[in-house]
Amino acid sequence: MLTYKQIRSNAAINTYIHKADESLVALGFTEHSFAHVSRVAETAKYILETLGYPERDVELAMIAAYLHDIGNLINRIDHAQSGAVMAFRILDNLGADADEIATITTAIGNHDEGTAVAVNHVAAALILSDKTDVRRSRVRNSDITSFDIHDRVNYSVNNADVKIVEDKKVLSLKMTIDTRYCSVMDYFEIFLNRMILCRKAAEKLGLQFRLIINEQQVL
Repeated sequence: MLTYKQIRSNAAINTYIHKADESLVALGFTEHSFAHVSRVAETAKYILETLGYPERDVELAMIAAYLHDIGNLINRIDHAQSGAVMAFRILDNLGADADEIATITTAIGNHDEGTAVAVNHVAAALILSDKTDVRRSRVRNSDITSFDIHDRVNYSVNNADVKIVEDKKVLSLKMTIDTRYCSVMDYFEIFLNRMILCRKAAEKLGLQFRLIINEQQVL
């Protein structure tokens, strides 16, 4: 069976991730490279392991997470769908099982908030992991005076922790933000749809979703 370790060490896959991120640099987006996909994979692992899903399902979620943004190589628009098609070809060529390819590509094709639906537990874990990766180190722009709202929101985040609490009934995203760079309203201006998607993904896993910013529950 294909492993997450094999995917991470595949030279072609890593080239696609690197080149996709280069395109996003040119478009002015925050970091979507190895730090992002690795963090998303580890968060997906944490979520499904904590909830007691089978080890193989955890592995598939990590593979989906590592591959989820390769569609940016083609275009930012509809990158979830193009990424799913790319992942299908890659995994098929690597000899992956058809059922597992279906699970991975379904998750990738359903991770972007414009079209996403948490159709299964792997997709739900990917959505939650991707949308909660908000951090200062994702900002590429070194000139604070020229930050756009995405830069401000990410730069303001001092800490963001995903935890499953209250006897595995609640998934919380607990954040501390520096309001010198971003207000809570700024955060919601660009992340409200993502947080609603996180709530639906959490419900797919039998969880409630809570967003806590500066010790105040806001969702």
